[in-house]
Amino acid sequence: MIGDSRTRGVALRLGGSNRRDLSFVTKASRDHSGLTRQLLDFQHDTIEEVGSEHDPFMGLKARFMDFKRRNYVENFSNYQSLAEQQTPKFMVVACADSRVCPTGILGFQPGEAFTVRNVANLVPPYEHGGSETSAALEFAVNTLEVENVLVVGHSRCGGIQALMSMKDDSTSGFIKNWVSIGKSARLSTEAAAGNLGFEMQCRHCEKESINSSLLNLLTYPWIEKRVNEGTLNLHGGYYNFIDCTFEKWTLVYRQGLEGGSKYAIKNRSTWS
Repeated sequence: MIGDSRTRGVALRLGGSNRRDLSFVTKASRDHSGLTRQLLDFQHDTIEEVGSEHDPFMGLKARFMDFKRRNYVENFSNYQSLAEQQTPKFMVVACADSRVCPTGILGFQPGEAFTVRNVANLVPPYEHGGSETSAALEFAVNTLEVENVLVVGHSRCGGIQALMSMKDDSTSGFIKNWVSIGKSARLSTEAAAGNLGFEMQCRHCEKESINSSLLNLLTYPWIEKRVNEGTLNLHGGYYNFIDCTFEKWTLVYRQGLEGGSKYAIKNRSTWS
């Protein structure tokens, strides 16, 4: 070990015609400049693969090379255009769940959807302050000027299960603090489906939280402005991966709707 207790020795063996052992010392700190220099200094060297049969990236490498041959090369001009700019029509808010990839489910092609994924596909209200999701919304709506925001929920969502089983005590954590954004959906679910079993309550809340997020979108002044102008549409989607169905609907927002409400649902359909 070189240096004090805050340093760590990392040995990498490099392959190629001039094989050699090098030891790099990096500080266990927030300073990432040393790691970046290593990448730049040794980007042309080949890392000797040890135990490659257990390397999880071997399969990913094969998929990447297949993607390059089948997609990038065959659509080279399109990818060159995308390198200059992006003009997506959709902003998608989806769950981080590994079973729910909006690109895979809906077939988005590169450049078609600006996507952010978080636990339980929640949209915090404007007054919640900055977050990755609100930053992505700001860029997509104000800079990219997307025409549609689609919030995609799904079946058996672990984030919604955490929300529905959350205890009102003093304990806190990253997950609890985040899913608390959907507390109004939980309360609505308990009022409408409190007599049902836990699993059915979660299914109800999975959809309820989508509508809650759609309403939260309208708390952003620049989103509300574009919706009122008719240049932005807000949509909900629900993917049930148990039977592979997809529900889609659109939120209508304007003054003086029937019944005195500002909100309504239209264009609801189920794809099965």
